[in-house]
Amino acid sequence: MKILVTGANGYIGSQLVPLLLYAGHQVIALVRHKANLPFSIDSPNLSVLEVDLLDRPSLDIIPDDIEVAFYLVHLMSYGKGFVQAEEIAIDHFIDRVKTTQIKQLIYLTGLCSDIQLSPHLASRYKTECKIVDSGIPYTVLHAGIIIGSGSASYEIIRDLVEKLPIMIAPKWVMNLCQPIAIEDVFYYLQAVILDSRCINQVFDIGGPDCLSYKEMLLTYARIRNLKRWFFIVPVLTPRLSSYWLYFVTSVNFALASSLVESVKNQAICKEQRIEDVFPHRCLPFAESIRKSLDLIEQNPLIPSWKDTLVSPELEAKLSKLGKVPRYGCLFNKQVIESRHPASEVIERVWSIGGNQGWYFMNWAWTLRGFIDKLAGGVGLQRGRSHPSDLKAGCSLDFWRVLFADRIQGNLVLYAEMKVPGEAWLEFHIEPTKNGSQLTQIATFRPKGVLGRLYWYSLFPVHLLIFRGMAKKIATF
Repeated sequence: MKILVTGANGYIGSQLVPLLLYAGHQVIALVRHKANLPFSIDSPNLSVLEVDLLDRPSLDIIPDDIEVAFYLVHLMSYGKGFVQAEEIAIDHFIDRVKTTQIKQLIYLTGLCSDIQLSPHLASRYKTECKIVDSGIPYTVLHAGIIIGSGSASYEIIRDLVEKLPIMIAPKWVMNLCQPIAIEDVFYYLQAVILDSRCINQVFDIGGPDCLSYKEMLLTYARIRNLKRWFFIVPVLTPRLSSYWLYFVTSVNFALASSLVESVKNQAICKEQRIEDVFPHRCLPFAESIRKSLDLIEQNPLIPSWKDTLVSPELEAKLSKLGKVPRYGCLFNKQVIESRHPASEVIERVWSIGGNQGWYFMNWAWTLRGFIDKLAGGVGLQRGRSHPSDLKAGCSLDFWRVLFADRIQGNLVLYAEMKVPGEAWLEFHIEPTKNGSQLTQIATFRPKGVLGRLYWYSLFPVHLLIFRGMAKKIATF
């Protein structure tokens, strides 16, 4: 069967594509830039197409003989303009696929049982209405918050419980929701494919537990053997709640605001008709948390929402495979000889950041991350998805991996922190007769006079930190 997957480099899409291929389907994966694929599959049944849903002519390369399409696009990375962007995207997509041989359009969206929706959920509901009214045979799945290693919901729960022994929470933490494990979502996504009982149907899907957000946090704490206390206050406004999430977890402020507005709604299944069509035991919440923790212990490089929530501007930079500018830039270059083989130095470079830290003056990196948070940046709290592996597109503290060639020992990072300009950090490791050589280059392209003042005022600090870091990496 020929299946089209939009949002193939997103959290859901990047894991659905391998599952569809394993099931024997022919898959067409739509992405904005091929260089940013979070999966690497050499299969004759996989075609990757570069398509921008906001650019209608680019959709003309979609094959006419597709049978099923998954619409998994959510344009949260567009910030305040995401509502309009999502409306344009679905209009363009429907306009194109209506001219194909499509037999079913499958849409995964959020579960919400209230009438007054947040802008985030209202945008998804509008997309659903456009799909239902399109004349294309459809299946819509309303999912509760998705629990799985790398999902935004799971990572926020983990951040809050792991970091805060005492939580001052708004009254909406008592609202009910019906979480569902990621593997159950994938089960339903595949089960509904061209099933006649699912055509032109809307289903709610959720796990067996209806829990308050407080109960979910306490359940995670119990599984981790952590003591946690809640103090619920009525005066914590949505904006204050958003700042609370922003500073404590790894989400940016725009996403924090959308999530806070969304969780103010009850999110439980209105009906269970899906169980009549597909009798299936969904994982209880506690079991899905344990499975997610087990995956983290096994250290697989699982796609994460932090890696897939990339702005259009940054995604364009990622597509250039880490080409760092050399003109109009300021540099800090360190070349260090090491007695260790290149493979060992590469291992240290590929393990940088996250829990490992930056090898030298970690307190300074932590301070810089805190300052970045105060300025509205991403800070250091995103960490990294895997302790010793990196690939293009991954987030790494307040950096983004542009290029990662472990065999050649070349790593290029791009700064997502708030700076008056643009910044890159490169590592090149080459074998020598006596061991290896590490070349580390910090590149800064200043924006105006403020950018140059920023670079030169911090020059002594940068000289100390970058020199110390390079030495610690190469001469351990």
